[in-house]
Amino acid sequence: MGSTLVSAVQHPRLAVQKLNNLYHRRLNRRRYNENGVDVFEQDWDNLIVLDACRYDTFSENWSLTGDLSRKTSRGSSTIEFLRGNFAGRSLLDTVYITANPQLYHNFNSLSPELFDIVNVWREDGWDSETGTVLPETMNGRVDELQAEYPNKRYVIHYIQPHYPFIDSNTDFDKGHLSGKRTDEVNLWTKLMKNELSVPRNELYAHYESNLKRCIPHVEEIIDELDGKTVVTSDHGNLFNESMSPIPVRGWGHPLGIYVDELVKIPWFECPFENRRSIEKGSKKERYQLEDVGSVEERLRDLGYTA
Repeated sequence: MGSTLVSAVQHPRLAVQKLNNLYHRRLNRRRYNENGVDVFEQDWDNLIVLDACRYDTFSENWSLTGDLSRKTSRGSSTIEFLRGNFAGRSLLDTVYITANPQLYHNFNSLSPELFDIVNVWREDGWDSETGTVLPETMNGRVDELQAEYPNKRYVIHYIQPHYPFIDSNTDFDKGHLSGKRTDEVNLWTKLMKNELSVPRNELYAHYESNLKRCIPHVEEIIDELDGKTVVTSDHGNLFNESMSPIPVRGWGHPLGIYVDELVKIPWFECPFENRRSIEKGSKKERYQLEDVGSVEERLRDLGYTA
């Protein structure tokens, strides 16, 4: 309790953020946003998830023809999105192809049954120079899996526009493992603590650039997938907007803050001609829990620390 009080005095905005969290989650009685959409109850064969993609940023940069609407996510962070959609469910008709380590990291507590989980970040898909999984790497893995799994639903989870900002000449978002940084405090927490000064417009431009870097690869994989494809996000991102009910400005995607910038997500339904025949199966054994050290390193590179 003492350390918590000291932290609140030193970082009052984080303390207020925690109070807002307790309000939205009803004093931790809610594990996720119960007003959000259950993505597995929706109609799709392929669900493309863009990590931390705001509805407004998506709508301003997306150009494909289709049906764009706005839905509410079950979380303001990836772990809540996973809790609200994957936890404890039998999804044996689904293959989860992901650049994000969070399901792997929280697998024991979430315990979903999927036909297969393909952790691209654990394989040779991790790009050590940028500290992330590049969208073109994701596309290559999806291409390989289409022949292997012709009768399954795909959830394809890209990490962009979540930082690191791939093509931006920045160092505050990169280098957790390269020796450039000696701390494990993520970008958003530094901004909340006033330990980092980056103008809001500049930071948003890097974020938007990351989305633009990813979009052509998403469009490419849409063309290659059969069946009905939906593009969405797991949650949004704050860029110094006000949280609620206590009006303090925030950054990033803190757990349990259900304001529009964090939980209003795009839902883009692509035109399609034919549907894929979906079949259930017995889960694969390839996703055993091991190599804990590497997952912690990947999580640090992507900013999943305090």
